[in-house]
Amino acid sequence: MEILIATVAAYLIGSVSFAVIVSAAMGLADPRSYGSKNPGATNVLRSGNKKAAILTLIGDAFKGWLAVWLVDRLGPHYGLDDVAVACAALAVFLGHLYPVFFKFKGGKGVATAAGVLLAIHPVLGLATALTWLIIAFFFRYSSLAALCAAVFAPLFDVFLFGANHIAWAVFAMSALLIWRHRANISKLITGKESRIGEKKSDAGGAAARKH
Repeated sequence: MEILIATVAAYLIGSVSFAVIVSAAMGLADPRSYGSKNPGATNVLRSGNKKAAILTLIGDAFKGWLAVWLVDRLGPHYGLDDVAVACAALAVFLGHLYPVFFKFKGGKGVATAAGVLLAIHPVLGLATALTWLIIAFFFRYSSLAALCAAVFAPLFDVFLFGANHIAWAVFAMSALLIWRHRANISKLITGKESRIGEKKSDAGGAAARKH
């Protein structure tokens, strides 16, 4: 019963969409109405408001970190082990992808996954984040950076800690993240993918209509 409660709680935490909440609080257009229509930091950045994008990034990463950290730190007092941590990690990620509070239409999970990995172990999170940063810096494609980070994350985890329940959760998150980026993969191949910081034509119009 305890592991079920922890898993459901993690899913509910993940279901909080900071892209939508931050945009609404700052009087911006709903990120689901412009650009890629993805409620995530990269799409919020297309509104031209860097502060909103940063707050979204921090919020989405924090909720991933919080859900896993709580189970990892408090779980042993309730007889929960690494299986519960793995379930919480996957549940908070699924909450972001399919949020119950927003009709199950969520983001792609990059920031939330980063938070989860940092909570599992700082070295794992930092190694994966560094992979993202390197690819993003040289190629300027957020989606390509996310895909590369998703490929390397489970490899880093197995190399550092071996194959275990948490490694399987990391592998599942990586697979889901790649699946959520399938449209981006097609755009990358055809050269139609937007670069980091690039506004889409309808983003400005959506923001203008909001005001």
